Amino acid sequence: MSGGGNMYYNFGTRKIVEAVAVLLKSCPERSMGRMRLLKLLYIADRESLREVRRPIIGTELTSMKWGPLHSKVYDMAKGPPDDDETWGRFLDNKGRYVVLGDDPGHGTLSRYEIRMLQATADKHRDMTDSQLSAITHDFPEYKRNDPGGSSRPIPMHDILEAIGLAEEEGEIAMDAQRVAAFNKMFGVPS
Repeated sequence: MSGGGNMYYNFGTRKIVEAVAVLLKSCPERSMGRMRLLKLLYIADRESLREVRRPIIGTELTSMKWGPLHSKVYDMAKGPPDDDETWGRFLDNKGRYVVLGDDPGHGTLSRYEIRMLQATADKHRDMTDSQLSAITHDFPEYKRNDPGGSSRPIPMHDILEAIGLAEEEGEIAMDAQRVAAFNKMFGVPS
């Protein structure tokens, strides 16, 4: 989590894996293309932040050619993952796909977060990956941080402004700091 306008939450790798698993379970084959997975996760996280003032996974966000995404999840999904004990135990990177092996459960996710992930997958089920990517290209925080052919960090301030929460930035930053302190105190791996 950076200071100022770039503060982010970090709920740990286990929560990322559980959120990804919820999305993968929305598909009968328990497999999803990496780009689709990243877009659905971004949309669900953004909507959760808008609705309850807290994202689901909350890691740092980056603008790339195909739209905004969670940079840590992108790195893990293109593999090999840094945290093999968590990601590699439950998820398998097969080319451009992420496949669910063993179910990690959902002990770190709230009922609200599970419903939000499921609703996001259901709402966008009939969209192609390109259509899903196009939706995220219309987000103001992406337009403001358009990376051209490269990548560019998305400041949290830009997301909060885009979803109408700029005036709550201080409170949200304090909440992110409390989560970071809790994680450090209890040794939650990032």
